Amino acid sequence: MTGPAATPVRLRVRPPLSDAELNALFAASWPAHEHTDFGARLERSLLWVAAYRGDELVGYVNVVGDGGVHAFVLDTTVHPAVRRQGVGVRLVRRAADEARMAGARWLHVDYEEHLTGFYARCGFGPTAAGLRRLG
Repeated sequence: MTGPAATPVRLRVRPPLSDAELNALFAASWPAHEHTDFGARLERSLLWVAAYRGDELVGYVNVVGDGGVHAFVLDTTVHPAVRRQGVGVRLVRRAADEARMAGARWLHVDYEEHLTGFYARCGFGPTAAGLRRLG
């Protein structure tokens, strides 16, 4: 990461994002990350929100929709250098606001148990849900 830590983080909705910058963010954030074609994912997304410190991508969240009133949060990612500074909560809350403005009435998210507090700060409550591994 470049630039001073005091540089504010700003959010942008649906900015153009390259595979290179998204893969760099995900590689820094997730040790097991494998190169991904994010362009194909973004084409099918309702919206995404990106966080920048200066010109550097430091956070990202994707929202996909069902074409109706349901939307789903995916891939919430914050660079380790800016974690625990509220960037992730800002990303998800902004994504929720944008999804509502796009017509969604329900926003879903699946997460691992250790992220319960984080998603509670983002405004989510617990629900019963099911998950089936397909591959």
